[in-house]
Amino acid sequence: MGALNAKTAVVTGGASGIGRSISMAFAREGCDVVVADCQSEPRTGGTPTHQRIEAETDSKAAFVECDVGDIDQLWSAVDAADEFGGVDVMVNNAGVFREQNFFEVTESDFDHTMDVNLKAVYFGAQAAAKKMVEDGGGDIINISSVSGLRGSPGFSVYDASKGAVKLLTYSLAAELGPQGVSVNAIHPGLTDTKMTTDDVPILGTESEELFMQSIPARRPGTPDDVADAAVFLASDRSDYVNGESLVVDGGMSSSL
Repeated sequence: MGALNAKTAVVTGGASGIGRSISMAFAREGCDVVVADCQSEPRTGGTPTHQRIEAETDSKAAFVECDVGDIDQLWSAVDAADEFGGVDVMVNNAGVFREQNFFEVTESDFDHTMDVNLKAVYFGAQAAAKKMVEDGGGDIINISSVSGLRGSPGFSVYDASKGAVKLLTYSLAAELGPQGVSVNAIHPGLTDTKMTTDDVPILGTESEELFMQSIPARRPGTPDDVADAAVFLASDRSDYVNGESLVVDGGMSSSL
């Protein structure tokens, strides 16, 4: 039996990157998965996550088209878990990563980042927690970032959104813990996804070696590194873990 046997998870942004790895890791541990994303195809190409789950594991999966900036669509994604017995684990993973000069950020830029990185986490947690409280409990995992622990030039809006996710996690843990719902955050460091190769090119550029020198592990993280942490937080092995920030960055933040 897997660590998540008989559970059902909703993973936002589950089609690609970290969300895809979390979805696959959960499925391998016996968890049924609702993949909620704005598109079913991964950004790197290949088989859609929900199809891969059903082809490679014994778990069930479904894809729900979901713009996480739309609260109604978040609720629909959570409702889709009812097909598999109801949501036990909510992973608020979807996010955007942008480098922007502080003086050039527009209101529209600010609102878009906050809508995806913060508002969606808030209302995704709300939708899932309502079901979890009614059903006797569950786990909410919010994917923040090491940028939610410290600030960096050029990332003021992103850092603010991820810092807010950290404190939101603590607040919800205090509020929902007595009702049987644990809420924790994962803070990935530099991770090898399209966000760090395309959206904000770091890996594969001249900047990569400089970043590697700041990481004691001397390598970027992989989506699977984050997925392993998520499996722990979603499993019964973390029953007494609530309101915590689990940093998965190869030691980068502790060495600065």
